[in-house]
Amino acid sequence: MNSPKEIAQNYIATGVAKTKYPIVKMLMLGALAGMFIALAGAGASIAPATMITASTAKLISGLIFPAGLAMVLIAGSELFTGNCLIIIPVLQKEATVGAMLKNWLFVYIGNFIGSILVALLTVYSGTFSLFGNAAAVSLIKTAVAKVSFSFSDALLRGVLCNFLVCIAVWISFAAKDIVGKVAGLFFPIMLFILCGYEHSIANMFYIPAGLFASKNAAYLAAYTTTESILKLDPLTWGSLFTKNLIPVTIGNIIGGAVFVGAAYWFIYLHDTEKKASSPAGGKKKKK
Repeated sequence: MNSPKEIAQNYIATGVAKTKYPIVKMLMLGALAGMFIALAGAGASIAPATMITASTAKLISGLIFPAGLAMVLIAGSELFTGNCLIIIPVLQKEATVGAMLKNWLFVYIGNFIGSILVALLTVYSGTFSLFGNAAAVSLIKTAVAKVSFSFSDALLRGVLCNFLVCIAVWISFAAKDIVGKVAGLFFPIMLFILCGYEHSIANMFYIPAGLFASKNAAYLAAYTTTESILKLDPLTWGSLFTKNLIPVTIGNIIGGAVFVGAAYWFIYLHDTEKKASSPAGGKKKKK
């Protein structure tokens, strides 16, 4: 097992390599990650659709959703939220801020493309017709709820979410085999689902898929006959960005880059950076 200090040291090379990918590679790997997270979101919407209690449904979703990050890390892809850890090589002066932002931008776009693709495929393939359209009802309710937060609530839920996601990535880097990686990432991801925190890339699937599903007559009829439904008025393409993606993305950056990446850099690496950048390992030269 790699120690926390070894993880921090090893991530420098990993993060630098990520910033050097060609744009096309960033987009393609980002699209794959978006698809992986979206498929986990689809499963997390379908499985609990017939649960009697909300708490049971939440638990089932939490047990399923970690499959998304497992695919991201093991199959090979690029996820914006995990890449917030690129702040580590930037603080270590091994990568530039510009290179980090370039990675974040094109991976984010790629994640969006992959998520939208899976949203279209799952909704229009009839995937959410399962259990008498109960899966579609679950999906639409989730989408409406996600565009009903205040800006501050969405931002803070984004902070807490990506704190846990980056901790999950960090723990997975401690393992040296696949079983260890999956076991390590599982519980932090389960926690963020159980607590209802907000993941920008997952929401690139949930909200568009809910929008697409709400345009299906059968899904809409099932939704409108459900007790205690949320009104569909807030569910628009504009609210996807203004009510969710913008505040949640800002929160994800704070939670991942600041609370995990910068914190662990300061704990394990900032002294080494100072020594490496000063003469004779930090000692003044004799005149």
